[in-house]
Amino acid sequence: MPVYEYKALDNKGKKLKGIIDAESIIAARQKLRETDIFPVELNETSANEKGETSTKKSVGDLFKRVGLREVSIMTRQLATLLGAGLPLLPSITALVSQTVNPKLKKTLAQIKEEVNEGNSLTKSISHYPGIFPPFYVNMVRAGEASGTLNIVLERLADFNENQQALRGRIKAALAYPLFMFLIGSTVLFFLTTFIVPKITSIFDEMHQTLPGITIFLISVSSFLKSFWWIIFLFLIAAFIGLRYMFTKTSKGQYFLDKIKLKIPLFGPLVHQMAVARFSRTLGTLLESGVPLLTALSIVKNVVDNRLIADAIANASKEVEEGHDLSSPLSQSGLFPPIAVQMMSVGEQSGTMEAMLYKIADNFETEVESNITMLTSMLEPVMILVMGLAVGFIVISILLPIFEMNQLIR
Repeated sequence: MPVYEYKALDNKGKKLKGIIDAESIIAARQKLRETDIFPVELNETSANEKGETSTKKSVGDLFKRVGLREVSIMTRQLATLLGAGLPLLPSITALVSQTVNPKLKKTLAQIKEEVNEGNSLTKSISHYPGIFPPFYVNMVRAGEASGTLNIVLERLADFNENQQALRGRIKAALAYPLFMFLIGSTVLFFLTTFIVPKITSIFDEMHQTLPGITIFLISVSSFLKSFWWIIFLFLIAAFIGLRYMFTKTSKGQYFLDKIKLKIPLFGPLVHQMAVARFSRTLGTLLESGVPLLTALSIVKNVVDNRLIADAIANASKEVEEGHDLSSPLSQSGLFPPIAVQMMSVGEQSGTMEAMLYKIADNFETEVESNITMLTSMLEPVMILVMGLAVGFIVISILLPIFEMNQLIR
């Protein structure tokens, strides 16, 4: 059944917009009028839109993204409806009517249309990779094949909520240091470009030799005041250039991922997060019935590091030849010994999924504790740096004043 987007007026003249499914545009108009809604514009939403590329997206689409939280809520609601014995098509229909996000609502309506035409849920959601990544699609495929779709959807919702909670805790831990850095940088820039020139202007009338640090401060202040816009444009250009190099070129992406793992303090944190993500995702896929080789091909794309992804790809080739998983991962040197040993125990005892979950729990706990430690270290360091910068400015201004007092005496 086709899906139509409409813009309409209600009986009070209020503007409305939404989607509706009907057999034809005439039927859609009739359905709207029966609910006291008078369509002004009615357009069919083609199923071809599922393959739209980023070049076709408007600026408004940036504000209509479907977040992980919304997908998690939708997934859990669908699992609940299916678990209660409701068939798939009525379950999706119920989700369409209660979904708030316009983009997700439209997507669900199109999925409903495809399922109504006889397509599987897996095939239908695979047309929307921006909302349902390969990890999601393969788990749904495994659930449909095993007849446990509601259980798999519950696991998917749990997984998404776990990832969302971890990201939230990390963002919350880093928010305060980042806020301090922004405020501190703004204060120093204001002092250097506005306050210092007004105070140091009196030194022009002294006709005496100024201390070296005072001359340096005046030079920096004059440069910033005159050329701040050049610095600003340079920083923007550098940001755009580096972002292009590190995100659009394969060499740049590989180099950046290598730096991420080796940078002091933050490198081990990135490493632990990648291992935790690998273990959690692989465990969830295997528990849902996804074959190991398929699961590995999915997991290598979610670890967010090309060095670790290459190690997983090489391990996948070894597994395809009949070897175990833990040995090639150990040889790569990118997986901690404790994680490899626990995987080896899981392979030998047939409890691979449980061991992967334990690895993920351990490393996620380490990530949180390390972030707490880093933030507790960053705060005094940033305060110290701010204090030294302000102290340098104060001393640079006071030294000539002290010299003036000595000359007067």
